[in-house]
Amino acid sequence: MQKILIINGPNLNLLGKREPSVYGNQDFDSFFNQLKTEFSEIELSYFQSNVEGEIINKLHEVGFSYDGIILNAGAYTHTSIAIADAIRGITTPVVEVHISNVFVREEYRHHSYLSEVCKGVIVGFGLDSYRLALESFLIDN
Repeated sequence: MQKILIINGPNLNLLGKREPSVYGNQDFDSFFNQLKTEFSEIELSYFQSNVEGEIINKLHEVGFSYDGIILNAGAYTHTSIAIADAIRGITTPVVEVHISNVFVREEYRHHSYLSEVCKGVIVGFGLDSYRLALESFLIDN
């Protein structure tokens, strides 16, 4: 059974409450439960932190033993060379995910330090971006 971890970064703990016009009305816990049901053939786990170092620690912890990581680093996408270096240093493939289409938002959101070290990038499909990332891991096997 494949082991895949979803990591959400800063402010994503507020999904369902934060800017629903951008991020939707569904909280991530209920969406995650739907994913676990839909992808029962995958051992799915979830981690969220607003702290950059905790995200790096989690990448180091699972980055040599899991089959895949789905990472929505939130605003750290546009600022964190340290998270990019952590991804570069592990062997587990990482898919970068964004709920909104970052390219129709503020200019500073158009650059990602993470994309060049990730297996792929999925943007703008709402919470379905996570579903598409999961499917990408199934296609590879």
